Amino acid sequence: MATDHICVGAFSGSYGVKGEVRLKSFCANPEAIADYSPLTTEDGKHSYAITITRSIKGALVAKVEGITNKEQADDLKGIRLFASRDQLPALPDDEYYYADLIGLTVLDTGGTVLGKVHAVQNHGASDLLEIMPSAGGNTILLPFTREVVPTVDLSAGRIIVDPPEGAL
Repeated sequence: MATDHICVGAFSGSYGVKGEVRLKSFCANPEAIADYSPLTTEDGKHSYAITITRSIKGALVAKVEGITNKEQADDLKGIRLFASRDQLPALPDDEYYYADLIGLTVLDTGGTVLGKVHAVQNHGASDLLEIMPSAGGNTILLPFTREVVPTVDLSAGRIIVDPPEGAL
C-alpha cells in the first residue's frame, strides 16, 4: 500500500527568538532531510523550505523560509513534514519505508490473521507495530524487532509476527 509521500520529519518547536525551529528528522542520516526541501504537509497544502543551521541533542536546528520570529516558529510545532517518494533514495529489496507497512495484513506464525497494520510508532525506546485487530477492539502494540516480526512481505501484502507470550 505505497503512498506518494513519505513522512521524513516534524517540527518540534522554536529554537531561540529569531525564528529558528527544532526539527526532528526521521531520515537514516538526519541531516539528509534538507536534501528533500521544500517539504510539505501531508495534504500538500503548505510547503516549507528549510536550511539546517546546526545539530543539537536529539534534534536539528533549522531556518524556515518566511519564519522570522519565535511566535511564527512556535506555530509550526507538531507539523509533520513529507517528501515525495520519487525524491527519496531507492531501497534494497529487504528494506522499506514504514509508510509502506500501513494496511498490510498481519498473521501469526500459524497463519491466523490477527489484523492490519494501523501505524508504526516510536516513543523513544524502539519502534512499535500498531495492529488493528480483525475482531475489533483496542489496537495491539508489538515491538518491531526481527524476533517478533520475522517476515515483512510487501509483494504479498503481509507481515508475519511471533508475538511474545501474553502479548495478545
